[in-house]
Amino acid sequence: METLLLDPTDVDDNAEMAEVILAVEEAFAAYEAENVRMPAKSYVELPEHGGDFRSMPAYMDAGEWDGAGIKWVNVHPGNPDDHDLPTVIGTMIYSDPATGFPLSLLDGTTLTRKRTGAAAAVATDHLAVADAASLGIVGAGVQSYTQLEAISTVRGIEEVIVADTREAAVEAFIETFGDAFDVRGGSIAEAASCDVLSTVTPVEDPIVSADDVGDHTHVNAMGADAPGKNELADDVLTAAKLVIDDYEQCTHSGEINVPWSEGILGDQDIYAELGEIVAGKRPGRTAEDGVTVFDSTGLAIQDVAAAHAVYERATANDSGTAFELVDTQVR
Repeated sequence: METLLLDPTDVDDNAEMAEVILAVEEAFAAYEAENVRMPAKSYVELPEHGGDFRSMPAYMDAGEWDGAGIKWVNVHPGNPDDHDLPTVIGTMIYSDPATGFPLSLLDGTTLTRKRTGAAAAVATDHLAVADAASLGIVGAGVQSYTQLEAISTVRGIEEVIVADTREAAVEAFIETFGDAFDVRGGSIAEAASCDVLSTVTPVEDPIVSADDVGDHTHVNAMGADAPGKNELADDVLTAAKLVIDDYEQCTHSGEINVPWSEGILGDQDIYAELGEIVAGKRPGRTAEDGVTVFDSTGLAIQDVAAAHAVYERATANDSGTAFELVDTQVR
């Protein structure tokens, strides 16, 4: 029995976005149904190396299938300048829960980008206006690409406004998508006035104010992944219909972590976890809603769900490289 090795190209080629979105939506539903086991993300801090490792294990039962896995990911901000390596590198092991056999070893960096875009698409599908046609993106890094790829799968996006201080990054984004969408660079305020806004930056001081956001904009706050980070001003969050992916993670390191720690936000300000909406326990967007915000921190079950979708597609397409990782001889 062999393990399937899926490199970045394999993951990209076999991450059919509609399938990944469906799998991630199933993960939110399984989470709400308590059909998951997901220990807290653990950290190995390495101040002497200017970075850290994070482990994210999970098991989920989606009904028609179940899967288990663990993502081992690092964050080393000095990598690009000091070692010509990415800041974030991830490796995913996807396993058969019945036997523990490692079915696949996947590039976790590409997988993370795909499942993060898919999570934004699930939230957008439930919280954005039905006829949303414009998408604003603040931050033109690698995650911005899958935000557009995923969100345009669930809404008829025609116009895209991307804001970034790096002109080269904006130009690269426009060059990539200019043939398929009406794409242009713009200010943060112009991006925030769109029907849907995704923020994908690492800032620690808010860059989007309530005056920037449209009356019925849905915001995917994707950038905050550590205490002290937040992209949206307090008045955006306090006025919005606020949906989170996970209470513990969001209050600790998500978009709401700073105003939460300062007592500006509390339990009464959270409308729902996204799983409640996916499961039909709470309504998503209603006719009375104005601005909606999804605070996404990323859950290990999303990685398992995305890995399942990619592994199944790769197996059907005869993609990847099969190799003997495990000695299966019983002694």
